[in-house]
Amino acid sequence: MQELHLRARNGKAFRYSRFSYANVGVSENILNRHFRATKPNQKWVTDITYIRVKGKWNYLATVMDLYSRAIVGWSIDDGMSEQLVTDALQMAISKRIVKPGLIVHSDRGVQYRAVKYQGLIDSIGGISSMSRRSNCWDNAVMESFFSRLKVELIYGEKYHSIQELKSSIFEYIEIFYNRVRLHSTLGYLSPLEYEARYA
Repeated sequence: MQELHLRARNGKAFRYSRFSYANVGVSENILNRHFRATKPNQKWVTDITYIRVKGKWNYLATVMDLYSRAIVGWSIDDGMSEQLVTDALQMAISKRIVKPGLIVHSDRGVQYRAVKYQGLIDSIGGISSMSRRSNCWDNAVMESFFSRLKVELIYGEKYHSIQELKSSIFEYIEIFYNRVRLHSTLGYLSPLEYEARYA
């Protein structure tokens, strides 16, 4: 790398926060850091991350299938709303074959405790699971995805509009991450290659 004058882009250190959400509507931690699944659509994890566009925060919500680490649903908006997370989950449901008993794990954010979002999980016979208070490690796989996304894409870009951001995220998730990016956890296959072997 020195000979080619290359530098690695590294993520930013996580800062632990003492802030805790209210306990109203909190689900039990059913997932309990069991991040392996034996088949697709058995365990999903979801979270929100922040991305700056022209000095303003925009928000990306994603849903990951723990079996293959594929991102099966995602949504971007300029507000961190219940609609943001509901849209991401709705995309995942529309793209996959879901059966009752699917675990959908998130943190305790107010968006994830909202009636509409929880109602969507109930409507498919899903089981809501939430991380313990102020504990990012209970959703470590999703946190890891956001870290890689920012290192591999976001930190190297300057977005001028939310449309530009959406296009960039679409290319990263749908074209690169799900189809091309190799994962050591999957025996150095991409998520969709890994799922194809299951099928």
